[in-house]
This record gives sequence, structure tokens and C-alpha cells, in this order.
Amino acid sequence: MAAIVVSKYKEADEFLRNATLKQGLYDEGAILMKDVLVNLFGEEHAARRHLAQKLFRREYFRNYERRIFPKTIEETLVPFVQAGGGDLADFGYHVLMNLTADASGIDRPLRTREETATMLRMIKSFSKAATLGQLTMVDMGDKEAIRKEIIDTLEEFDQVFYTPSETRRRALLDRVERGEMPESEMPRDLLTILLRNEDNIELPRDKMLKETAYFLFVGALSTTHALTHAMQHIFTWRAEHPKDNELLKEAWFLQRCVWESLRLHPPTPELNRKLTCPVRIKSRPETFESGDLIVDMFKVNQDPLMFGFDTEAFNPHRATPPQGWLYGVTFGLGTHACLGRILVAGTPIQPGSDLKDAEYGNMYLIARALLDRGARPDPANPPTMDTSNTRRNWLTYPFLLDKG
Repeated sequence: MAAIVVSKYKEADEFLRNATLKQGLYDEGAILMKDVLVNLFGEEHAARRHLAQKLFRREYFRNYERRIFPKTIEETLVPFVQAGGGDLADFGYHVLMNLTADASGIDRPLRTREETATMLRMIKSFSKAATLGQLTMVDMGDKEAIRKEIIDTLEEFDQVFYTPSETRRRALLDRVERGEMPESEMPRDLLTILLRNEDNIELPRDKMLKETAYFLFVGALSTTHALTHAMQHIFTWRAEHPKDNELLKEAWFLQRCVWESLRLHPPTPELNRKLTCPVRIKSRPETFESGDLIVDMFKVNQDPLMFGFDTEAFNPHRATPPQGWLYGVTFGLGTHACLGRILVAGTPIQPGSDLKDAEYGNMYLIARALLDRGARPDPANPPTMDTSNTRRNWLTYPFLLDKG
């Protein structure tokens, strides 16, 4: 049976909000992905998502954006400023790994370069589980070897990072239970929430291990790729539209640059869902009885009915669509929508608005910090594209900074 292919925003919106559709994108990477939130279905998915939502609340986003993340950015920037630049992908991995490690509940007691390198290696290995189904024919490689690498890395991650982090949190939970420590001193992270398991859902240790590993890599790698794309577009736009250089100092305009880039570069080229029962949507006359649904993310995010003309081009002056977000369906819709959307992209900032309560998003904060330090492409070292899979991310992106 031929798959149902969706390329229009309205159709994608209706399909993705249908809770009877089952995730079908990560079958190849089941060794890690099978038991994580993004791959669950029905009541099990609803229960796990409800747990995770206890972390992703508005006060959590604001605390990170105002108190924790700016400090992380400044600390991570120091060696890059001293060196007068570096590689955007490398910088993004470092700054976002710290953020996602804290949010996931994985402790980094040493904070050494060696410890950082070890965690980055593991994160990159885990990420292969999400892209196994999208490897190009030219670079297919040995999938079984990749799966073995993921298994080995997961065991190493368990010993080096997960077990010590779990042990510390269980000890803290025992102290709270005995009245020796106030509840307010407990870490605010995903692992703590999973260990507490207030809803008493079935959550054995191996599932908590995989959920934490998934959360760690998806937060660090997806946003790093998105950041590099955004900075490439900003650099190019600034060079080709010098009259907008002053506008880039405005919060609303820089955020729109980030969102426009997110529209053009969704984290995956397609979403795959499986029908579990007959489905009918208003946008199509027929009833779909069974089969696979493929949402073409690039075409949906470039639907002219939603985003106007020249939708394949980067244009931060693009009008906000009549419904939905300027970044399209990049963060998904419905029950599988990304829980960290506000943390990554913020909420809309309007020209002339009061910024006291603004939620910028971590991509904006990083872009602002880089631009304020004179970030620009390194003309002597052009960037290179990763062609090993269909996601088409930047493999390297050398950049220069003003030395301070």
C-alpha cells in the first residue's frame, strides 16, 4: 500500500493532531528509541508525557533563561573569545550539552575537558539511533555495527554518568522522605521526576536510562544544528542587507531570524506516522483505512498558502502566518509536539513590546551573545556540509570573534 504523503500545512496540522496515529520514524533505531517518550503510543505515551511536563513548566523556562543559561553561555564563550573564534558546531555542542545535562539530571562532577569530550562522544553515538533510517545509500555503512556501538555506549554511559546521578538523587529523595532536607533543595530535572514517579506508572530502570540518554542527545544535537543554520542565514542576510544591521540589535527581529531559519531547517526531513484505525480529515475527501503517513517537513514548512511567496528563501520580514507559528511544524504538533519548544524558541516578541517578561529562547540568547562579540564567518576556512544522511546539517562551521 502506498504511503499517504502530506505536503500542505493544513493537512499536516489535521493529521498530526490526531491522537490515533502512531510514531513510525525511529523503527531502525529501536535499540535506544523503542522505550523513549517520543516513540510511545496511547496510554503509555500519555502517562510518560504527563510526567515530563512536570519539568517543562513556564517557571522552569524562565529560571533557565534568566539565571542559568546566560552564565553557561558566558563561561563557554571564554576560550572561544580568547582564541578569536572557533567552530560553531563545537561551540554549540559545548554550551547546549551543559544545558541539557542539567535539565536531564546527568551530573558532571569533574567539569574537565576530558569529561566534556567523553559526554560529547556518547551524545553523538546516541544520535545515530535517530538517523539510522535516514542514512544515504552512498554512506549506509554497517547498521549492525552502529547498533552495537550504541549498545556499548549506553552501557558506558550507565556506568560513568547515569548510575552516579541516579544514586545521588535516590539518596536526596531518602533525605527528603526522612525530613532531613527540604523539598525545595531537590534538583529540578527529568531524572528526579522519573525517579519520584508520582503517578506510579511502570517505569523500570532500563527505560529511565534510555529516556535520559535520549533527552540528553536530542536537546544538545538538534539545537546545535539549528543554531548553525540560523547563524549562517544571519551572516548572509547581514552581508546582503546592510540596512538591516541595526534591526539585528532589536530582540523581535533577531528572534524572527531564528524562527525563519527553524522553518527552513526542521530537525528531520520527514515525520512518519502509522495509522492504527481509519482516519478522515476535513482537508481531504477520502477516508484513510490503514498504512503509513509521511509528512514532508520541508514542503509543509514552505507551503505558500501559509507562508506566502518565495517560501524557499530566508526572509525575516515574512508576515506571520494566519494560524500556527512562523517556524511552521518544526517542533511538531499534537501529542508528539516538542515539550522544550519554549526553551529553544521562546514566545513571540513584538516590535516595541516591554521586554521585562519576554521569553527569548536559548537559540536567540546564543545568537545575541555571538553577534555582540562580532561573530562572523572565517573567510579562510569555508564551512562543510554533512552528507552522510538526508538531514543536511553543517558538519563544520569556522567562525571568528572579536578578541576580548
